[in-house]
Amino acid sequence: MNTRAVAAGDTLLLRYALRPRGGEDIVSNFDDPEPDTVTLGDGTLAPMLEQWLIDLVPGEHHVFLLDPWQAFGESQPELIQTLPKSDLPADMELAVDQLFEFAMPNGQTLAGHILEIGGGAVKVDFNHPLADLCIEFEVEIIRILPPTPTLPRLRERG
Repeated sequence: MNTRAVAAGDTLLLRYALRPRGGEDIVSNFDDPEPDTVTLGDGTLAPMLEQWLIDLVPGEHHVFLLDPWQAFGESQPELIQTLPKSDLPADMELAVDQLFEFAMPNGQTLAGHILEIGGGAVKVDFNHPLADLCIEFEVEIIRILPPTPTLPRLRERG
């Protein structure tokens, strides 16, 4: 049987877990009844994690031990910002150590971790929550799904 390896853009049936090295799972679908369907490049997985799936063959099970620079990067001090409370939704209940999503002007969201609340300001860390951590990325490729055929577009008659 000639099994091809995973390539960029593939849609996979996948089991995976992510944990700080030697720690508890942050996310895992190994105990779920069905594996997840993930298309590489669609944003479901971080690009730094997707790269470890390229060239794997279905049926293989791997545990990648990743340093911070191979996973979610090092913290960047410029991503810790102090914002006026007036920039946040008025009905939002704020708490130290809270993770929340900010709506950006372009429609995307950005996760932030509240570090301090004081006076009229909130100190927020916009670094990835797993930045600076050595990570274990456990993965089992179940199957590469066939590409979904695209239907031709009909031209409008004018």
